[in-house]
Amino acid sequence: MTEVHGPKGDSGPQQDPSGWAVSANPRKPADQSGPVESGPAESGLAEPGPIESGSAAEPASADQPVDGRLTRRRWFGGALAGIGAGALSLGLAEVVAGIVAPASAPLIALGDVAVDAVPPWLKDWAVQNFGTHDKQVLLGGALTIALLLSALAGIFAVRGKQWGTWLVLFLGGMAALAAATRPDSTTLSVLPSLAGAMVGMFVLNWLAPQIRQAVDAPGGSRSAELSRRRALQGIGGVLVGGVVTGGLGRALGGRLRGAQASRQSITLPTATDPAPALPSGVSVGVPGVTPFITSNEDFYRIDTALITPLLRADDWSLRIHGMVEREITITYADLLKSALVERDVTLMCVSNEVGGDLTGNARWLGLPIGPLLTRAGPKSTADMVLSKSSDGFTAGTPLEVLTDGRDALLAIGMNGVPLPVEHGFPVRMVVPGLYGYVSATKWVVDLEVTRFDQAEGYWTPRGWSARGPVKTESRFDVPQDLDRVKAGTVVLAGIAWAQHRGVQGVEIRVDDGAWQSATLGAEDSVDTWRQWFFRWNAVAGRYRLQVRATDGRGEVQTATVAATAPDGASGYHTIDVTVE
Repeated sequence: MTEVHGPKGDSGPQQDPSGWAVSANPRKPADQSGPVESGPAESGLAEPGPIESGSAAEPASADQPVDGRLTRRRWFGGALAGIGAGALSLGLAEVVAGIVAPASAPLIALGDVAVDAVPPWLKDWAVQNFGTHDKQVLLGGALTIALLLSALAGIFAVRGKQWGTWLVLFLGGMAALAAATRPDSTTLSVLPSLAGAMVGMFVLNWLAPQIRQAVDAPGGSRSAELSRRRALQGIGGVLVGGVVTGGLGRALGGRLRGAQASRQSITLPTATDPAPALPSGVSVGVPGVTPFITSNEDFYRIDTALITPLLRADDWSLRIHGMVEREITITYADLLKSALVERDVTLMCVSNEVGGDLTGNARWLGLPIGPLLTRAGPKSTADMVLSKSSDGFTAGTPLEVLTDGRDALLAIGMNGVPLPVEHGFPVRMVVPGLYGYVSATKWVVDLEVTRFDQAEGYWTPRGWSARGPVKTESRFDVPQDLDRVKAGTVVLAGIAWAQHRGVQGVEIRVDDGAWQSATLGAEDSVDTWRQWFFRWNAVAGRYRLQVRATDGRGEVQTATVAATAPDGASGYHTIDVTVE
């Protein structure tokens, strides 16, 4: 040990609890036999070179009062410790949520609060910019914010401040509150967030002293190397633990609920009333045009569920109640034994922009909703059916639409297989002619017959129309906007839709010229889209192309430009192309 001599009259060298010699008079600098490094501190967990005895850089043990000054090394080490503690906290919360309820995980619960709170314009912006990946972006943003706040908690903890602990507990409490207020919450829904917060607090208080020792230890010494190694191993261990437990929690939740296994065990019955074979010519055969039937993998998905509800068919039931003469409850087994019908129906999201791709056409197998409601006996004053998902989402559908004879279904099959889990397994609603936000409830478990002046669906109080009929629209699939094409015959092609009214015509306009009729593909039914094409004799130049459709009632698609809110976008799909 290097001896440090105090001024005359001092009692000589003393040793503090950390094992390092200090001056007996801390107000006066001690002499030092070796050189002193006077440059700025380097980044990292330990500073190389000897330090001045008795200075502020003197190492502190976990038992000593902590020097509250925040050095760059403490900032970096504290942030890493906080991120590690946060990762493990979230990971273990996922494990608990996997046992209790996957939707009660902290990120999911807080994300659901964010989804409920966003104004329509922000929801539209997210859908337009991220499409069907909007949920991943939201969860990624929530994770980033959580880790940044965890880093801040770590910085506080390494400084010796209790703010870090309080911040962890506050975040855990907010997540627990969000989980407790979900529509499908139970008394156990708060456990994942509270358990995660307790673990995060413990890990942070365990890592913080190690970071302080590693940062303050004199460079080049054996103790410095050991302190730094312990700190790095601790941070690395909790980070890996967070990733592993997070993945384990997600897998555990899916396995314990058995939704996929339940789906795979189902053999769909043959429809009593099968869909006819597709007419010859429904596809116009132009490369690049959207396929007439959308595959399950490519079918759009827009909903409010940040985590897919996991329901087993054996556990599913649907209750029909409210303004009815008699309540009805049906199970999945009841559906399988019923007289099922098979129909081709095009669905459309209200967030679909003019020319957008948030639409799809599939062959659905299900039980007609109209006769089921007739069995329940709606009262004469009822005019709406409020459908409810297992995760609490609601949609208000006009009663007359569900009982006017159209093929509104409780669907259990999609393109010949049981509904995919992400598309509503075990049962969803399919209603031709309405946007999905007022009709296409996935994971449906409840139908309440009521009135529009007594109840409203999820999106209505958020600024959207209560009824949501689909508008007549059309789009170009080929060519795309700003494409360059060769002079000569250029084939323009795309799709048009006016669900439950049908499409009887499509027209093309070049610049401000006359409207010219396109050739339509064969019609499958009034509830599906139709493909179209037009052969254009193009000469060199730059052109603006527009398309419009006429529905089966003879009404021409409106030229009035409207945003998606409150009841769907309108206007002509317009593209610019260059002919070379």
